[in-house]
Amino acid sequence: MAIIIVMVIIIMTTTTIITTTSIATTTIITAIPMLMTTNKPPIDDRNDLSENEAAALYRLMTWLSPSFPVGAFSYSSGIEWAVEAGDIVDAASLRDWLSSMLADGSGFCDAVFLAQAHRAVSCGDEAAFRDVAELAAAFVPSRERHLETSAQGRAFIDIARAAWNCDGLEQMIAHGEGILVYPVAVGLVSAAHIIPLASTMHAFLHALASNWISAASRMIPLGQTDSQRVLARLEPVVVATAGRALDASLDDLGSATFRADLASMRHETQYTRLFRS
Repeated sequence: MAIIIVMVIIIMTTTTIITTTSIATTTIITAIPMLMTTNKPPIDDRNDLSENEAAALYRLMTWLSPSFPVGAFSYSSGIEWAVEAGDIVDAASLRDWLSSMLADGSGFCDAVFLAQAHRAVSCGDEAAFRDVAELAAAFVPSRERHLETSAQGRAFIDIARAAWNCDGLEQMIAHGEGILVYPVAVGLVSAAHIIPLASTMHAFLHALASNWISAASRMIPLGQTDSQRVLARLEPVVVATAGRALDASLDDLGSATFRADLASMRHETQYTRLFRS
């Protein structure tokens, strides 16, 4: 005799009851539903950043944004002469030029000065901060580069004092006793606001590379997509340079980008110019 099997499935809100009926037996199986996941609340990630961490990120994004009024758009760090001389002609040659400037030139040196200034201010060591500020001002290889970094440093300090003042900032500025170049100014203000050095370092080098690319894109010319490709390919160079600078002392300072230094010197007598350096 044929066996007739009838299956009845009843779906409830919390469990699923399956009743199997045959001529021989009747079996009731209770199963826990497996797909009832749509009503689960989302993971709450709103507290990933503490209040101090969020404030530090906000300030770094503001201070090192291209829109922060330190006049970075007016300077090219000698890149304008390099374009005219034919050293930089496309995205690939720009990437190579900037890689050298970051790893072996002014990028690395500025990063070391930033780190040393930040540590001196964090420790309240006024004498060490003064020494770092004096050495950084004297280390610039050309008159136009000195104008560039000192003008940006002065603007950065003035705006920070006016809009982002904090306890101890005025005192450390006074102990600089003279010119505070841009990386020293950034190190001073970020330390006064108790912003971590590593975060400041990476944000500073990213802003430096972005400003250089922005200047080059107006002269080569370079499209927006190629500009972003260059910035993306400089990421490992920025990360490596930041790591070296964080581990370095003032004794490790040094530059081997002679062509870039010559470019910043020759820019002074360049016949037509868009930039101040």
